[in-house]
Amino acid sequence: MPEPLRIVIAEDHYLVREGTRRLLEDSGEVRVVAAVGTAEELLDAVRRFRLDAVITDIRMPPGHNTEGITAAHHIRVHHQDIGVVVLSQHANEQYAFDLFQHGTDGLAYLLKERIGEVDELLRALHEVRAGRSVIDPRIVEVLLGSRAKAADAPLTRLSPRELEVLRHMAQGKTNRAIAEYLTLSESTIEKHVNSTFAKLGLAEEPQVHRRVSAVLTYLRHA
Repeated sequence: MPEPLRIVIAEDHYLVREGTRRLLEDSGEVRVVAAVGTAEELLDAVRRFRLDAVITDIRMPPGHNTEGITAAHHIRVHHQDIGVVVLSQHANEQYAFDLFQHGTDGLAYLLKERIGEVDELLRALHEVRAGRSVIDPRIVEVLLGSRAKAADAPLTRLSPRELEVLRHMAQGKTNRAIAEYLTLSESTIEKHVNSTFAKLGLAEEPQVHRRVSAVLTYLRHA
């Protein structure tokens, strides 16, 4: 039988911490060598013990911000043979970007609800121990939804020049003033403006209304 994974659990809520410890140790695949309540205690345990992986909450004392992510980065830089499973209460795209911004090797991002799904948690521990990465399917859905929303944002339909012209429109400049500023002909600016109206779905509105609507779109989404 393979030797159990040696891990540390970092979680500031006692019941969650001890419940996770019991579930994992009952599996026979894990030995919890320490269970701590702060990111500082986690890093101290990493220095003191020979470990295969750690499990840490994202929001930890003292600030309850992203101490777990900061600790994960420190561990992956200074103890590259230790994998890190990060747990979050909610599917948060910013947490995912922050965690994986320097690379994904040896990192996992799971929702806390996975604690009750021991097989999934064990799989994540083995994966990060092997230097691979895991991301919760629910978090993937959030990331894909965010990307789809961004791809469908009105301003992404505009060319860089059209976006630049629209930015000047939002400053209250006329076509002539924009043309002078960009050293382009007024007819060229008019073409960009009309193209912008069309791409923003404003082609059927009166000229003045289209200009106002285009500027409002810019201010909402820029």
